Amino acid sequence: MSINVLIADDHGVLRAGLRVLLDREPDMQVVGEAADGDETLQLCGTLRPDVVLMDVSMPGDSGVEATRKLKASWPDTHVLILTVHEDSSLLHEAIRAGASGYIVKRAVESELVDAVRAVARGETYLHPTMTRAVLVQAQIVADSSDKPPEELTPREEQVLRLIARGFTNPQIADLLTLSVRTVEGYRANLMAKLDLHSRVELVRYAAQHDLLDLDEF
Repeated sequence: MSINVLIADDHGVLRAGLRVLLDREPDMQVVGEAADGDETLQLCGTLRPDVVLMDVSMPGDSGVEATRKLKASWPDTHVLILTVHEDSSLLHEAIRAGASGYIVKRAVESELVDAVRAVARGETYLHPTMTRAVLVQAQIVADSSDKPPEELTPREEQVLRLIARGFTNPQIADLLTLSVRTVEGYRANLMAKLDLHSRVELVRYAAQHDLLDLDEF
């Protein structure tokens, strides 16, 4: 099935380039373009896209505020934030608003396409540069925290490390010789056990408890 994408960005030239990039993928179709937050919400109501590729800085409602309103009305629509800002605080704000992913505009084309596919599958995508920012922030917090970590099994630690490093469920399944359904089960169990709700929080937890190395990112 084709992934229907709505592009929300106030720069027409960028929208045109993104349309060409995504439309050439056999499993993607750009169904509309919006130049501001209000138009994005209007088009979501009529087009019901699977994924909205959302710029943060637009006239009217910001991309974060548009995401919040969009998710309140159409919770099944996934939002992938596309921005020039490599700011961990903005990342956390976007995730809290309901975004499923965060990618910077200097990403290569293949990274953007992979990100769209990931969020369309219901996964959380985090660009590698932002993963490092989350890790640095998490290590600072860890230095001042005395809370003991939850006890994880060796397999749970393996899966957590790979999720935090950005591997998708199918990639983890291949690496660990498991079924995708089994990996999905580990992911769900980890989030329930650790009381976490997104990949961003998993990355932060892994960094706080010395399960990741900054040199990997």
